[in-house]
Amino acid sequence: MSQAKRITIADIARLAGVSPGAVSFALNGRPGVSEQTRQRILAVAEEHQWQPSSAARALVGSRAGVVGFAVNRPARTLGTEAFFTDLIAGVQSALAQHGVALQLVVVSSIEEEMATYRRWRSANQVDGVIVIDPRDDDPRLTLLPTLPLPAVVIGSSDSAGDPPAIWLDDEAAAHALFDYLAALGHREIAYVSGPAEFQHTRIRADVLSALAARGAAGETLVTDFSPAAATAATRTLLSRAARPTAIVYDNDVMAIAGLRVAQEMGVAVPQALSVASFDDSVVTGLVHPSITCLTRDTFALGEQAAAFLLERIGSAEPLPSRRGTPPALTIRESTAAPSR
Repeated sequence: MSQAKRITIADIARLAGVSPGAVSFALNGRPGVSEQTRQRILAVAEEHQWQPSSAARALVGSRAGVVGFAVNRPARTLGTEAFFTDLIAGVQSALAQHGVALQLVVVSSIEEEMATYRRWRSANQVDGVIVIDPRDDDPRLTLLPTLPLPAVVIGSSDSAGDPPAIWLDDEAAAHALFDYLAALGHREIAYVSGPAEFQHTRIRADVLSALAARGAAGETLVTDFSPAAATAATRTLLSRAARPTAIVYDNDVMAIAGLRVAQEMGVAVPQALSVASFDDSVVTGLVHPSITCLTRDTFALGEQAAAFLLERIGSAEPLPSRRGTPPALTIRESTAAPSR
């Protein structure tokens, strides 16, 4: 049986209705084509399982000089989170020192994220990827070694396999914040979280539930990280006859939205309600009252993740995971002992 003919750049150009030059720009992640055209070309290449020839690889070198970062968050809310702004800035800062570029893509689902990894690997567009928001039984972490595509995960667990992780001890961080509120005397604490499938959401919710042993009742309300969802969740909580005495939010923007709702409804912070956040930013220290937060050097975390990934790309063997710097609890004006 004769072997199927290998698809070429000229074939992709014909099928996509563009020039070979446009195909080259798209496959190598270079400017020169519209995003719509780029996606059409990449879809044709993926459909026909295009692989760059060994001769072409030799001409351009074995590495693309690019690191990929596919972010599965709503594009509308992504720009409002200081965490991502600082993380991306730190990644870019570390990569620039080595002449490596960052290719950032916003995706709408975990399936689209995995398709992006396959496309990047097939077209040799990136040398490795940074992965965030790990889940239990995460299919991305099973896929990446099979491509193979070097990766580093920023996540909650100390992974013993490949890809390795910058390990953030979310359990200890959650204890620092929830235990502090319990020590102040809060017995009705609500947690307004991001999506339930993320490991850090589950870990934080579990820590809150465990406060029952100290006589505190905890409740988790799942949202999509957006200020609008945080606003709706806070209105629901504060409209109850038996409302919580403390609310903790997954990020700084959600906490500020919640603080606004409390002010709108005449609920005094911190006299009648304590407000806190798992993320910090400049803004949380500027609003009134200023918001108690877990403070982490997210720029440094981005630098650390990028440097770790470059090490992984250059290593023939898997590397052990590393523990990230734990956040510090920053006490501000928004928390106090409950008045009832």
